[in-house]
Amino acid sequence: MGRLFGTDGVRGLANRDLTARLAMDLSVAAARVLGEQGAFKGHRPLAVVGRDPRASGEFLEAAVVAGLASAGVDVLTLGVLPTPAVAYLTNALDADLGVMLSASHNPAPDNGIKFFDRSGFKFADEVEDRVEAALGQDWEPPTGAGVGRVRDAHGAVEQYVAHLLSSLPVSLDGLRVVVDCANGASSDVAPEALRRAGAEVITIGVAPDGLNINSGCGSTHLAALQEAVRTHGADAGIANDGDADRCLAVTATGDVVDGDQIMAILATELRESGRLANDTVVATVMSNLGFKIAMRDTGIDVIETAVGDRYVLEAMKERGFNFGGEQSGHVIMLDHATTGDGVLTGLHLLATMARRGRALDELAKVMTRLPQVLINVKGVDKSRAKTSPELAAAVETAEAELGDTGRVLIRPSGTEPMVRVMVEAAAEDQAQSVAERLADTVRTTLAG
Repeated sequence: MGRLFGTDGVRGLANRDLTARLAMDLSVAAARVLGEQGAFKGHRPLAVVGRDPRASGEFLEAAVVAGLASAGVDVLTLGVLPTPAVAYLTNALDADLGVMLSASHNPAPDNGIKFFDRSGFKFADEVEDRVEAALGQDWEPPTGAGVGRVRDAHGAVEQYVAHLLSSLPVSLDGLRVVVDCANGASSDVAPEALRRAGAEVITIGVAPDGLNINSGCGSTHLAALQEAVRTHGADAGIANDGDADRCLAVTATGDVVDGDQIMAILATELRESGRLANDTVVATVMSNLGFKIAMRDTGIDVIETAVGDRYVLEAMKERGFNFGGEQSGHVIMLDHATTGDGVLTGLHLLATMARRGRALDELAKVMTRLPQVLINVKGVDKSRAKTSPELAAAVETAEAELGDTGRVLIRPSGTEPMVRVMVEAAAEDQAQSVAERLADTVRTTLAG
């Protein structure tokens, strides 16, 4: 069956792949693994549980809470709030474990479960492996006073908002901003934080009904935000995804500012103020070649990792860096957060505009994006993507054609059943042609 945990927890179709029983069993297993490691020694264990507004999150939350309490862990339920809020509050509330129910940018029928340790970091791969190995094992559940107790802690969201605001170097007074919350977890938090930071705020995508998360809105569907920014004459637009660990932006004229551009802006700002550790940014292999060129030209080193914000974070922690992220909009500001935080990122991007007195489109000129084409090939055996000799030969031919002016990246998705084909080239038509040719090769050679 392969590994249950992907690059961002366990994810799948709710009530089919991710069932209430699996959510409960995972929670029991996580509690048992932490207990066996001695994480609960000398005190009664405590967990915090949050979710995004997906309809399935309601029954999955109940299952997670039941599993934890049955394993002797006290539980604070946080309600609907962003993934990075759960990460922050796990540490801030001195909990031993944090659990977030979300499928991030995926459509409403999907859901997921991810675990955070007491420091607010996602479980390491080896801990996830131990949790997976513990599923279904016999155990002796506690009884009587040994079972966990459950309390509501929805008011803790104020603590998270205060934390966000405390990180800002300047007020956002004078900025008019449109924020699109994807009908997701930041629908209350993001507008509140922006207003209290001083911005004039127009909201879209802030009416979650359990089924409309990421539907035609948010960081994966920017058209509505682009239109709203132009209609309201806003200085900028900020878009989160369903669980608000991503941030993309839109200029006053409606042009998209992606994660690479946001990282370039913020990295430059951090370096100029002497706050960029070792003058280094950690990015993934998906970051645009234009980003790497821009960073080189401004005296900033770029360290590359595999795709996935967890791998960016691992490199940051191991080597003492404090800033990194992904083109998709996961931006990790380790001085303020333990995971990608879309609300935090948006606040600091706007603060850079305010401090410098410059429009977002001007700031975004710090880098020039090379044409990049990404094709997601579904319905193939992604497990053979790295071993197929036919595909390897096709990639070698494409790389020879592109030369030093482009590159090719073929990778299986870590969270979805597909293979991603990415091609960069000096010209858009060449990138498109090469990408389509490679996508056809993936379809024929990796057919299921």
